[in-house]
Amino acid sequence: QVQLVESGGGSVQAGGSLRLSCAASGRTFGSYAVGWFRQAPGKEREFVVAIHWSSGSTYYADSVKGRFTISRDNAKSVVYLQMNSLKPEDTAVYYCAAGRLFTPVISEYNYWGQGTQVTVSS
Repeated sequence: QVQLVESGGGSVQAGGSLRLSCAASGRTFGSYAVGWFRQAPGKEREFVVAIHWSSGSTYYADSVKGRFTISRDNAKSVVYLQMNSLKPEDTAVYYCAAGRLFTPVISEYNYWGQGTQVTVSS
């Protein structure tokens, strides 16, 4: 069982930056993939980025490529999402999740955090 806790959300103006953290407890990420997803009001949850814990391979949604960066700290079992050049359309609740497959498919992720709000004003 993996418990995930996100932190680092907040409010920022367009063009600003935020860094989200996703800390694991219960067990380490091991061979899991860890993904970040987001859900804006009235919209479906969507994939943002994923990292394969052991290999470090990453996969980004086109909408965030070049602006967001995912990274990991093996020793701390923490995954970070550095978000730069934020836009109002990035406003959403951001969730981290862990799953056995390195994939953007939401249903393949079994463990989810509670989410953290990111609000970008214009």
